[in-house]
Amino acid sequence: MVGLIQNRGLQLRLGIVFVAILLLVVALQSWRAPFTYRLGDYVPHGICAKIPFERIDDDETERARDKAEDAVAFIFRNNTSQLASLPVELRAQLGDIAQADSLAKLATETLEDFGLTTTVPATEKAREAGERFGTTSPEERFQKLRAAVVGPDMSMAQTRIDEMVEEFSQFIAPIYEKGVIDPKKVPRGVTPDKLLLIVPEKQQDETGSEALLPQVRLQDQLNEAGQLGRSWGKFPSLKKDIQLALSYWLFKRVQPTLTFDQVATKNAIAKARANVEIRMERFNEGDTLIRPKETINPVNKTLLADEYEAAEKEISIWARIARAGIVFLLLLVLAGLNSYYILWNEPKLAADVGRLVTYLAAIVITAFLGRLVSFDPLRAEIVPLLTAVLLIGVAYNQFLATLTAFSLSLVLTMSTTGRLEDFLVLLATSAAAIIPLRRVSSRATLIKVSFFSAITYFVISCGAAVIETQSLTEVYYNTQFLVMSAKGASLCLVAGYLVAGSLPFVEKLFGVVTDMTLLELSDPSHPLLQDLVRLAPGTYNHSVAVASIAETAVEKIGGNGLLVRVGAYFHDIGKMLKPQYFVENMQDGSVSRHAQLNPAMSTLIIIGHVKDGVDLGEQYGLPAPIIDIIEQHHGTTLVEYFFREATRIAECTPDHRTDAEESSFRYPGPKPQSKEAGVLMIVDACESACRTLTEPTPKRIESLVSNIVMRRLLDDQFDECDLQMSDIRSIQDSVIKSLIAVYHGRIRYPEVTRETQTA
Repeated sequence: MVGLIQNRGLQLRLGIVFVAILLLVVALQSWRAPFTYRLGDYVPHGICAKIPFERIDDDETERARDKAEDAVAFIFRNNTSQLASLPVELRAQLGDIAQADSLAKLATETLEDFGLTTTVPATEKAREAGERFGTTSPEERFQKLRAAVVGPDMSMAQTRIDEMVEEFSQFIAPIYEKGVIDPKKVPRGVTPDKLLLIVPEKQQDETGSEALLPQVRLQDQLNEAGQLGRSWGKFPSLKKDIQLALSYWLFKRVQPTLTFDQVATKNAIAKARANVEIRMERFNEGDTLIRPKETINPVNKTLLADEYEAAEKEISIWARIARAGIVFLLLLVLAGLNSYYILWNEPKLAADVGRLVTYLAAIVITAFLGRLVSFDPLRAEIVPLLTAVLLIGVAYNQFLATLTAFSLSLVLTMSTTGRLEDFLVLLATSAAAIIPLRRVSSRATLIKVSFFSAITYFVISCGAAVIETQSLTEVYYNTQFLVMSAKGASLCLVAGYLVAGSLPFVEKLFGVVTDMTLLELSDPSHPLLQDLVRLAPGTYNHSVAVASIAETAVEKIGGNGLLVRVGAYFHDIGKMLKPQYFVENMQDGSVSRHAQLNPAMSTLIIIGHVKDGVDLGEQYGLPAPIIDIIEQHHGTTLVEYFFREATRIAECTPDHRTDAEESSFRYPGPKPQSKEAGVLMIVDACESACRTLTEPTPKRIESLVSNIVMRRLLDDQFDECDLQMSDIRSIQDSVIKSLIAVYHGRIRYPEVTRETQTA
């Protein structure tokens, strides 16, 4: 027990798991209760308020703001500078009329301003004025107008004109104050009962006089109900005979003085809306928020969210700490169950700190992203979940992926909706993707798997809804639910494409190799294999033979045949750097180069091909599992031939006894760490040894293989891989059968004479 406590490796791994759990607590925001409602959810029994709360009444607030906006006056700038010249212009034209005794003697401008140019006035206003004169004849209108200006005494004409102009200046005073608007440029929204704020042009602030549209429209002002129309009686000199003529003159001479100030009006409206007090809607505990047998729509979802936020505000800091602590304990229990499985069934994952960190980081990131995208409108928690379990299935195995899927589905459901049916949908979809994912021979495999999981997602979600509502018809006509289910199914396909596109990154990150990569590496045109054929043809032939035998053997025990076959192709690539020092590359009758070397030096050369092979593999970017096979295929076995030779020399030379230490003649290892490496070790040794048999009969082959396997067992070479005794027996039988098939006896044909050939 004390040893376990003091074990630094164990402490490190426990610390990593502890940190991962803390990160999960933070990623899931465990101090907050989950908001469990989603759009389209069916509510069989309705939902009542759990606490009294207030919420902003958006509709009522908006109505109040609209009312405040309607009360804001449209701001107009009044530029009256052009009105100052009107009395002077009127004086001049009245003087012309007084001096002229006929239309012909009047200036064209005067004729147009008083509507005296045509028999029928050109405008409706002029026609109305002409009719009120009692005739439509310009000459007659002129005579009446001149008589009103001159009066009975021509000598008093100038005096009368001065009086008229003086009173006219007073008459148009309201125009100075209110201004005149262009009827064709009235802003949208300005109605007859809409207040207008008239502000002098050069005034900085927005204070001025208020007016209605008819009060600034000249036509309305001059009619009998208008302010100007009602004030004619106040001015004696502006008699009735001249009133219509002056009205027409005003229509012609007065230009609009009001300009709409859009910026100031918008600012005033914004200020008025901002000053409106927010209207609140109060709910008491027990009030119905959603009636029974309804589905959640955007409106009542907002209401539920407001209740949720109100409830969250009432939770104390201590209650939040307690909730986070409970979630931590739950995650700790779940981590304990997962750790137990990993320790007993995935010891390599537990032993490798890097892999453990990667695995735990994948879980934390998946939980964080899953919760983040689980809310409306995304509802895409299936994407990170399915992506993670597919990656783990590819990188490790189906059992670990299934356990991870269960844990993540539970954690995500607990932190999102908390509903059993959602947990079932997530878990069933993940299982549907994992079960057929035994071998990834192509990217199409991942797409097919994701398609199968998409169908599962849709079927399980619809089935759970039918069970909940107890009505197939209701689910069939719930368009929103069906759309969300179809969307979730399509997101499963997205996850499949994500994994398919990220496979090279996954292989690098997790240190694994997929069948697709292995098939690419098995191509004889690979540069390393081409160099091996050219530089060490004997080694290449040996590697091909080992590959075929090892693939058959490893498949007998459920191992990865493709991995061991490709590993066999590359396991001896280090020999091509010194090919002539290896017997399979020597020509018949040639002298071995080891004859000139002492056993220790020969051993270094022989052992060196492993390190050279690892260096070449890393240089050419071979995957980690292939490099592991290159490094482990000899384990820590003894180079027996040269060890015996060194022992013989040491016995004859007492001073050199230390030169025959066994440790100096062993490969550096490590021992095989996988089934595939263990199988390759056996096949490599057996295939090489069979080549030395002069008569490879079945009995001799069987004896040779049994002998080699037993020596490897007694040398503890399989202690670090998961090969059982039954597996080793199956491997031995398979290797014997394969070697007998390779070295089977052949019929000796009788010698054919030249005469027979000629005949």
